[in-house]
Amino acid sequence: MNILELKKLNKIYASGTHALKDIDLNVKKGEFVILLGLSGSGKSTLLRCLNRLIEPTSGKINFDGHDVVKSEGKALRIIRRKIGMIFQQFNLIKNLSAIINVLTGKLGYISILHSLTFKQHKDDVDFANSNLKRVGLEKFSNNKVRNLSGGQQQRVAIARALMQDPKVILADEPVASLDPATADSVMKYLGELNKNDNMTILCSLHFLSLARKYGSRVVALKDGKIVFDGTPKEIDKQKFQDIYGEDAEEVEIR
Repeated sequence: MNILELKKLNKIYASGTHALKDIDLNVKKGEFVILLGLSGSGKSTLLRCLNRLIEPTSGKINFDGHDVVKSEGKALRIIRRKIGMIFQQFNLIKNLSAIINVLTGKLGYISILHSLTFKQHKDDVDFANSNLKRVGLEKFSNNKVRNLSGGQQQRVAIARALMQDPKVILADEPVASLDPATADSVMKYLGELNKNDNMTILCSLHFLSLARKYGSRVVALKDGKIVFDGTPKEIDKQKFQDIYGEDAEEVEIR
């Protein structure tokens, strides 16, 4: 069963840059899809079009039976509730505690008054703590985010996404600003969500070694077009250089 279906998706920016060119892509429920490609290849644009953080220029996006492109207002908010997003720079509120940051993942479900009294709602707090526990941070719930390491902050961001009870998680280069060992530890938690919860994940990366370790499928983009769609094992040296250029050499993360 496809949870995402894209047909002839295009994005042309006001500058004239044609970032996505007739993208056709189906994603099955429970897949762990890795997006590979050079910076500027269209990976981030593709991910952000899926929940309309970026408006597509043309084409169709179907998410779990809903027309994303045509949805507006409440209908679009309902779609976005079920699509968690993780960013390269974490997008956390650094002066607030980990648990308050995680609780903000519920903002799409609640009233403004409810959001002002988060810590008075036991069910929300219990759920937030359980999500922090899932990413190994239950002991840091009251620590301000600014005092956490980069890897810990990204794990807070994962816990925040889980507050939405999402069907899909979009991870936009979630480990690009982390050292190799920390990058692998963050990917491990995404891998566990995929394996244990059958969570559908689309994650953009630069490291093929991480794609091989965690992805069930790789979709590679170049100049806004899909140039490879298959399993990580199918990417040999020639295909890697087709994606990244003739002089590219693979960097291993162990």
